[in-house]
Amino acid sequence: MAKAKSPKVAAKPSEARPADAKPVLLSGGNPQIAKGYGDAPVQAYIAAMPGWKSEVGRRLDQLIMQAVPQVEKAVKWNSPFYGMEGEGWFLGIHCFTGYIKVAFFRGLSLRPVPPGESKSKDTRYLHIHEDDHLDEAQFVSWVKQASQLPGERM
Repeated sequence: MAKAKSPKVAAKPSEARPADAKPVLLSGGNPQIAKGYGDAPVQAYIAAMPGWKSEVGRRLDQLIMQAVPQVEKAVKWNSPFYGMEGEGWFLGIHCFTGYIKVAFFRGLSLRPVPPGESKSKDTRYLHIHEDDHLDEAQFVSWVKQASQLPGERM
């Protein structure tokens, strides 16, 4: 038997957020951005990243675009995703209180393997803290490698 869908309830006018309101930061400081495809929702996410994370987010986005100019972008589950058309998503970004987590969904296949382990067999993480030096050449290498692997279907 099919489960009944819950009805969609419109927000009351007094509850609706103004169009120019800043996005809500969820626990850990991750911006709450509506699901969307293309560059605009990703740029909204990056702009809403708190403090130093926004500048790093802009740089990560630039490096990804330089490494893979034909990359597809989306925001899903309050996180930017990067992928290849017809191949799925190869990378995701998420804010936590003290760092930015970059997830390479096929990270175990990258050389060298990114340092952060995951509960998922294939996923590997790169954690970027405020005072870390990002090895941009290594990051770009990982992005290029990851873009050539089958992505995740999400």
